[in-house]
Amino acid sequence: MSSGKRPSGTPLRTRVLLIAASVVVLVLAIVGVALITPTLSEDSTPVATSPEPSPVLPAPQVVPVSPDAPKPSAAGLEAVLAAPLRNPDLGRFTGSVADAITGEVLWSADADTPMTPASTTKILTAAAAMMALPADHRVTTKVVAGDAAGQVVLVGDGDPTLTAEPLGRPGFYDGGARIDDLAEQIRRSGTTVTSIAVDGGAYSGPEQAQGWFPGDVAAGYIAPIEPITLDGGRSVPTVDESPRSATPGLDAGRALARALGLDPAVVTDGRAQSGAGSLATVQSAPLRQRLGQMLGFSDNVLAEAVGREIAEEVGRPASFDGATDAVLETLQKNGVDVTGVTLEDTSGLSVDNLIPARVLGALVTRAAGSGTENLRPMLDYLPVAGATGTLAARYASGDRTAAGWLRAKTGTLSTASALAGYVTDESGRVLTFALMSNDRPPEIGRPALDALASTLRSCGCT
Repeated sequence: MSSGKRPSGTPLRTRVLLIAASVVVLVLAIVGVALITPTLSEDSTPVATSPEPSPVLPAPQVVPVSPDAPKPSAAGLEAVLAAPLRNPDLGRFTGSVADAITGEVLWSADADTPMTPASTTKILTAAAAMMALPADHRVTTKVVAGDAAGQVVLVGDGDPTLTAEPLGRPGFYDGGARIDDLAEQIRRSGTTVTSIAVDGGAYSGPEQAQGWFPGDVAAGYIAPIEPITLDGGRSVPTVDESPRSATPGLDAGRALARALGLDPAVVTDGRAQSGAGSLATVQSAPLRQRLGQMLGFSDNVLAEAVGREIAEEVGRPASFDGATDAVLETLQKNGVDVTGVTLEDTSGLSVDNLIPARVLGALVTRAAGSGTENLRPMLDYLPVAGATGTLAARYASGDRTAAGWLRAKTGTLSTASALAGYVTDESGRVLTFALMSNDRPPEIGRPALDALASTLRSCGCT
């Protein structure tokens, strides 16, 4: 996971809720019935038995969170948060807590102060993508005829979920397009291929953002951002934080060469000619699926690709500057106050990003509220405490108060930890929150944030 630990001294990177009648909890009730079986005596005379019992059947029930559950009072919430807020392990702390139904902010602490957000930056990226793009938006990778005899050109538009894993074996991303499909289409076209060029011209500008560290590529947190990448650049496709490739585009070209039975040495950089005839095309999974992957596992490469999708949609360059400008422009256009936000990337890997807790909290609250149904799926993309994604190992032992009840986007850098999400308190009221800790290493700040969020679950603070 991109929020995993690095060696000491190296920087770290990193619909379930539908308000009122839409928020559901699945209850599975099993009706137990004693079973009495017939027996036979030694002379085979049947012994009297009870009537055959009714079958045992599951009885699933969908129970909505009640809109009448009591809302915590500001005073009650402040009182219950007082003790965990005194923990010095929080370091420099800001946060906000809101009522999901009304949108009212019930508690905040320095929520307008810009803080290092780490991967909670992806909340902004996901929200902007849902505002700017249709849920079924896909990214195309194609192969076209080249200039020279026997040459083909691999052209990408920013799909890092493409995989070279053969059919029947999973790549890192569920639903990812396959190099083997491109190769099969080329063979069916009857084209004789002797060389392959890789066209990375869909993106412009630098391949790494301000505030990234070169060691992050080898450490498995990021790859150079190119429009053709296999499995997010992972050297071991199914291992999240395996070292990343320094040349993802060329690697994809070499994978296509091998699939066609060619020597990978025939692969070079190049450009497709305008109007070149298409020989093969594959498409990514829909945006809604890729956003779930991006948020669930805090995937940095996928977040940068989604940022460039937004940029292309709104007419900005597919670059770091274009993507960050497009995200902020889209949020502002949709009424989000982004005062205090500074973005150098759309993944949160940059140590130079700054976001106030107010902005993160407002976006999660919007997703949970009425009238902004386009953001609602974001709630289902967030990891579940103690169960999935980057929260699978948190709340899984020790204090499990919030396990299964809290969903949040995590953020972790060398001296920054953050959580932005929602939780159902003990009274059945849904609260949204953004909690941010800076100036403490994650092994110190993260447990303090987790304890604070658990307190929200145990609240019922009327």
